Amino acid sequence: MTEFGGYHDRVARVDLSSGDIAYEGIDDEDARKYIGARGLGVKYVFDQGPDVDPLGPDNLLTFMTGPLTGTQTVMSGRIAVVTKSPLTGTVTDSHHGGWSGARLKWSGFDGLLFEGKAEHPVYAVVEDGELTLHDAEHIWGRGVHDTIEELEGEVDGSLGKNLSIMAIGPGGENEVKFGCIVNEDDRASGRGGTGAVMGSKNLKAIVVKSGTRMPKPADADTFKQGYQQAMQLIRESEVTAPNEGGLSLYGTNVLMNAGEELDGLPTKNGKYTSTAAMRDAEGVDIDSERVSGENVRENILVDEPTCHSCPVACKKEVEVSVMHKGEEMNVRGESYEYESAYALGPNSGHTERDEIAVMIDRCNDMGVDTIEMGNMMAMAMEMSEQGKLDGLSEQLDWGDTERMIDLITEVANRDGDLADALAEGANGLAERFDAHDNSLAVKGQTIPAYDPRCMKGMGIGYATSNRGACHLRGYTPSAEILGIPEKHDPHEWRGKGELVALFQDMHAISDSFDICKFNAFAEGIEEYVLQYNGMTGRDVSEEELLETGDRIYTLERYYNNLVGFDGADDSLPGRFVEGDEAMPGQGASEGQLCELDEMKEEYYARRQWVDGVVPDERLDELGIDIGPGTGVSRGDSPAPADD
Repeated sequence: MTEFGGYHDRVARVDLSSGDIAYEGIDDEDARKYIGARGLGVKYVFDQGPDVDPLGPDNLLTFMTGPLTGTQTVMSGRIAVVTKSPLTGTVTDSHHGGWSGARLKWSGFDGLLFEGKAEHPVYAVVEDGELTLHDAEHIWGRGVHDTIEELEGEVDGSLGKNLSIMAIGPGGENEVKFGCIVNEDDRASGRGGTGAVMGSKNLKAIVVKSGTRMPKPADADTFKQGYQQAMQLIRESEVTAPNEGGLSLYGTNVLMNAGEELDGLPTKNGKYTSTAAMRDAEGVDIDSERVSGENVRENILVDEPTCHSCPVACKKEVEVSVMHKGEEMNVRGESYEYESAYALGPNSGHTERDEIAVMIDRCNDMGVDTIEMGNMMAMAMEMSEQGKLDGLSEQLDWGDTERMIDLITEVANRDGDLADALAEGANGLAERFDAHDNSLAVKGQTIPAYDPRCMKGMGIGYATSNRGACHLRGYTPSAEILGIPEKHDPHEWRGKGELVALFQDMHAISDSFDICKFNAFAEGIEEYVLQYNGMTGRDVSEEELLETGDRIYTLERYYNNLVGFDGADDSLPGRFVEGDEAMPGQGASEGQLCELDEMKEEYYARRQWVDGVVPDERLDELGIDIGPGTGVSRGDSPAPADD
């Protein structure tokens, strides 16, 4: 058990097959080495064994908070869902904001661990350090929004006051490989198929009832110093300053115009590096400005809610009215995010602002990842154009927003042969139709809204991400676009391997605290150390905390190595690199391709890995003393991947 501040030292372990519920503390050494949230969740998943079937009863599904979650710490409302991904086969962690993370902590828990499979659909209720299971037959098959409304009344709570609900929709129930978990604030643990794992266990929802009692810091003076420094930096940042910074005014979609200007916005399944390039080449009416944060704020913004302990308020609630098949659809929702708008908009060949809002809302209600859903439709559009889907009953045309809206529901329900094919994710679709050259996936997960031909750091970041293509493992656009902590030329590959490794370690730390990554636009390692030491009562140095981030990232890679992943899987889609499939960038990125091999060499040297595999010596140096080891020593060839 651990006695550090910031922890309740209480985790619920639930065997859904038997209905047994046990409570346990947190191993003190694990708390020291892996902090909490993402890091500790990965440790639990590793201990369960890497050979489990992601959709089988033995896979562990963890909901974890960190020692800073639900505290006064700025932006500390996050929760980590960690499991083995059905989309990629890797370990994955997917976080969401709002209030569910803080409320889980306030309810008396550091985490919830689910294994097995319930005989019938159930939902869990968490309150005052206890967890109970309840019948969910009556809400199975319903969308997330209807489920939350039903449960809110059923458990006698009040949304926005003391109740949070994390639920799946039909996407998770039907084991869509990119099914996700959505809470009452339309915040989603979207990536990696966490909702499909939840559905495979017949677990419909988790209801959290709590007060608002925040954990108290063990060293109040040190915590106060860190908190005050962090708040000052956040107020002074051009990105995060409340009511003034770009993120506060326009949300994540502040990046739409910036990405377009750099020719770093993947468009039409990544064929083009901006909507302007597509417009010039094809003479079509497409313009990313229509779906930008500025346009959204001016025309459809209705509210700016925020998450626990966050002065930035990046969430932008919108309201639209769209005619769909002769009927008026009125939609109000708070998740018009940059990556969602990119995937469901420019990358799918259109920039219809209001229709994108409807699609985002429908994805949330159906419980499917907006990024993956949009990119899968873009992939299908390109395959249709090339005649690769001729064996299916229907095709999908570029920018057909009316069809896209309906297809989201069909994919979530696996209704129809096209929908069922898309539900298997990029790897499944590519394997079935020999369409790997149409896929924008890395390790089975498709890229978010940063073109690696323009932002070379994102190229090596996508390739080496332990959970498949991801901008949140190491967010180099902060340096390549915003100049934080210092400006890096986005087209320069040199130094990006080292930069990505540093960012990956920093984000592993913040994900394990669990605090929002947007704090990194202002805060640094000094503020992290002060707040962590102040809350827990520990006395770690900056170097020790950075090593903890390295340890967490390396444990994830070690898990993946044992599954069978190595350097060959640290790849990029062919259109972004030299070769027969290459599609060089246009406009401001004219002729650019991503120098992946050179960056991988630099990155592996920084990590001290051998062709993507963690050597035994590195495991020893970082104190990762679990499992059989990779059998690889520095300078040797990597162990062969499992067949």
